[in-house]
Amino acid sequence: MAQQAAGEDGAVALGFDPTVPNPARMWNYWLGGKDNYAADRELAARVQEIAPAAPAGARLVRRFLGDVVTRLAVEHGIRQFLDIGSGLPTADNTHEVARRAAPDARVVYVDHDPVVVTHARALLGAVAEEEGTGVVRADLRDVDAVLAGAEPILDLARPVAVLLVMVLHFIPDADDPWGIVRRLTAAVTPGSCLVIAHAASDVGIAGAAQSAAGRYNERSSGQVTLRTRDQVSRFFDGLEMLPPGLVPISAWWPERPPGARLTGSQEAYCGIGRKP
Repeated sequence: MAQQAAGEDGAVALGFDPTVPNPARMWNYWLGGKDNYAADRELAARVQEIAPAAPAGARLVRRFLGDVVTRLAVEHGIRQFLDIGSGLPTADNTHEVARRAAPDARVVYVDHDPVVVTHARALLGAVAEEEGTGVVRADLRDVDAVLAGAEPILDLARPVAVLLVMVLHFIPDADDPWGIVRRLTAAVTPGSCLVIAHAASDVGIAGAAQSAAGRYNERSSGQVTLRTRDQVSRFFDGLEMLPPGLVPISAWWPERPPGARLTGSQEAYCGIGRKP
């Protein structure tokens, strides 16, 4: 039996119901982590009946995050990373990857989930006195709170990489995710970068992605809104796209990596935009 993210008493103390599947814990399960509950594993298994490559997709997204953080640090001199919707800590977290490439990198994790925040702070406990890493509990939709939480660690007058990896599809159209991203990019200086990975609705067999999302949304505490390439490309309006542009994650690498054989129901659009 997998280790649980918190005991039943701890779950109550943190203010969540462990019988309701949670996106961060389901993602943790697909990555092979142990910080999940039976409800998370059960819904993850039901989604996999429609989208059997979901774990492979999760691993590719994790690889994408690591590659992008390294690339931005090495090739573009980025030393500050704002990881919003960071999810439960696992192997090769953003601050670990960034500091392998640039020991002076500064990283702020942002998530609204109390379990994610608690685990992230516990992970950083050993480096709590190490300057330049922090955890903020805030909702992506509250841009002011996100920025206020980041400012004690990040200098927004210097380039920042804003990482929105598999989080924007949890923001419905009614909450204007494009406006949220515009506010974030307006707050950072030229030379900053926006990184997005977003679940795709228009790759592969017609209807497969929506079927998987529908099953996911049956019980999950976070509802998914899949989007087309055109809809995802709007997040990058006014930015210069870095190679290879906005592409499905299975096409991100010149040579297809192991585990990249995805169907449309697991695909995500990925891209990096640079503020001119």
